[in-house]
Amino acid sequence: MSAAPDSLAPRIEQLRTIATPVTDYRVLPFGVEAIDRRLAAGGLRAGALHEATARSGSMADDGAATLFLAGIAAREAASTGGPVLWATCRCDLYAPGLAQAGLSSASVLYAQPADDAALLAVIEDAVRDGTPSAIVAEARKVSMVATRRLQLVAAEADMPVLLLRRRRARDQDPFAEPSAAWTRWRIGSAPSARLDVAGVGRARWSLDLARQRGGESFSLIVEGSDETGRLAVPAELGHRAAETVGTARHAAA
Repeated sequence: MSAAPDSLAPRIEQLRTIATPVTDYRVLPFGVEAIDRRLAAGGLRAGALHEATARSGSMADDGAATLFLAGIAAREAASTGGPVLWATCRCDLYAPGLAQAGLSSASVLYAQPADDAALLAVIEDAVRDGTPSAIVAEARKVSMVATRRLQLVAAEADMPVLLLRRRRARDQDPFAEPSAAWTRWRIGSAPSARLDVAGVGRARWSLDLARQRGGESFSLIVEGSDETGRLAVPAELGHRAAETVGTARHAAA
């Protein structure tokens, strides 16, 4: 016996709701126009899973990817006032380095699960608890099903879950595995500018957005996170981009 039309209506409406793209959500901008204008939402969706991995197996690229996520978490913590949970199965996290990207020791809660399975459980419990303002987690093996679960709980809690995908082997690309993450970033170190005076210049990173929902991928050279977790576009690169835009407008006139 077929269902009555009146009983089908709520089910059809529910299916429409599920199929409708979500457009009304909180956005966490980078505060860098060259990045935010390339992101479909004008920044990162706050309640979502975002992934980053090092461009190579070098320590410099690994550090850049770690501090990239630390900067995002620092900006969210400054905005909401809550602590950041950092979950990792390793014991080599360098607290002074995180502080340089805006995450002081006093604002970070550390968790060291035994393995990736326990780590994923810690993330879900922490998101549902609602105490952290953001979660950063380091993992080597995460299934597509697991990333779907993390995306769903992050969206429900309106909390950023930032996953650092580490290599299981030196020549293995973590992004070769599928994921439900909202964005996926490859981060690497880039040559620093020459200084006219003696001193240490601000680190430069190469950002490669491998995938984003509702937008295109892009690559950009930026200056690494400062003590507030913010990136910047190198002055000469920004000037060059402005000149390119001005030339294009003049040619079109």
